[in-house]
Amino acid sequence: MKNKGKMCFGVIIGTRAYFNSALAKDVRKQLLKTLSDEGYDYVILPEDATPTGSSSIETREDGLKCAALFRENRDRIDGIIVSLPNFGFEIGIINAIHVAGLNVPVMVQACDDENDKVDLDSRRDAFCGKISVCNNLYQYGIPFTDTTLHTYSIHSDLLMKDINRFAAICRVVNGLRRARIGAIGTRPAGFQTVRASEKILQASGITVIPVDLSEIIEAARRIDDDDDALLRKIDGIRKYAAVPEAYDAKLPLQAKFGLAVERWIESNDIDAVAIQCWDSLEQNYGCAACVTMSMLGERLLPAACEMDIAGAVAMYALMLASGLPPALLDWNNNFAGDRNKCVCTHCGNFPKSFIANDIRLGTLGVLGRTMGKVNTFGAVYGKVKEGNFTFFRISTDDTKGCIKSYLGEGTITDEPYDMDGCIAVTKVDNLQTLMKYICRNGFEHHVAMCRTNVKDILDEAIVNYLGWKIYVHS
Repeated sequence: MKNKGKMCFGVIIGTRAYFNSALAKDVRKQLLKTLSDEGYDYVILPEDATPTGSSSIETREDGLKCAALFRENRDRIDGIIVSLPNFGFEIGIINAIHVAGLNVPVMVQACDDENDKVDLDSRRDAFCGKISVCNNLYQYGIPFTDTTLHTYSIHSDLLMKDINRFAAICRVVNGLRRARIGAIGTRPAGFQTVRASEKILQASGITVIPVDLSEIIEAARRIDDDDDALLRKIDGIRKYAAVPEAYDAKLPLQAKFGLAVERWIESNDIDAVAIQCWDSLEQNYGCAACVTMSMLGERLLPAACEMDIAGAVAMYALMLASGLPPALLDWNNNFAGDRNKCVCTHCGNFPKSFIANDIRLGTLGVLGRTMGKVNTFGAVYGKVKEGNFTFFRISTDDTKGCIKSYLGEGTITDEPYDMDGCIAVTKVDNLQTLMKYICRNGFEHHVAMCRTNVKDILDEAIVNYLGWKIYVHS
């Protein structure tokens, strides 16, 4: 994954003249400490920038000072956190956010009152003030993220959890809004299902950067056999997966392709990539793309099969939400005896961390029968380890002019299934309902997955900030 630096939040502390502004000082101190402890950076007005002495936003003028500071740091700020020690003055807060015009996610947190501290010096009324702030955000058309509870103590563990969840939402929203998706090759003629509209993706900020597969193949062929980078790549593949002795001679060819892909990705600042892995590469170059895609994915650079550009976007979204390697799978086989289970598989592109056992390289089972095994070496073989997963798919619906998606969670079991490639026996509640939805709404046979539960993060990012159509399966 490209190093984009430490995540940074713009911080707004709200207050109101009728309340004890000293309450804001403790909130400011604890909020900034929590952010620092969790490894986040922040931008906030100096303590003496407003009359309260805690940098609290109280007036419209305070809000404009904050807006100017945020604009100066717009390239750093990934999201805005509003914290209400007391009722807060919504006019100052809304001016700070609206005038700054950063178009980043916003989280609103408010502090609890204590039942024995509601005298004029101690009461907060933030329970009510949060409603007023959120009302103004709604009026201005500014989407925002709520916290786990309407109010809680600034010293609660919920603050850390909500900030980390909000950080993941910011990664997804901001990452997708400026994503660069590589398209290596053209869509295989036999896979009309993976058509996608670049223009519809671009409307959400997602740019597709194409390159002809012949350029990558030619770049691979030009790599010298004694190139130091190539020798390191060969060694890296050997350490990554077991290589059968019978295919030792194919390893330099495989490594050259991987190196050419990586160099193109780096030179074009690519976030995720779709590759024409079927079947021109095997015919015209003599190897499969799977281990290259697997190793890219393990490095948090998602790689999708069969030129599935929308699938690469879904993989990238899961990676942003989870911080873990994603994979692209087929909803492939029923699992006899349980209609809530199915087998998800691909020829062998899964990242190594998906797999329970030591992985080995082999040939493509289906293409190997028609093209010869020697030309299809490079598939990853392994059984996916059991555990939770999140599944996600986007599709560009050209006739309706929108991006649509579906999202859900399930578990991968440890049940055996005797088939080549990367195999995952999955269980999803009400699977038959999901399959009916996929078929009825024209979704592709591919689905992206990651090995943790991030359904609520993606749901929030997509519904609240990106505005895509989504079906959340339960």
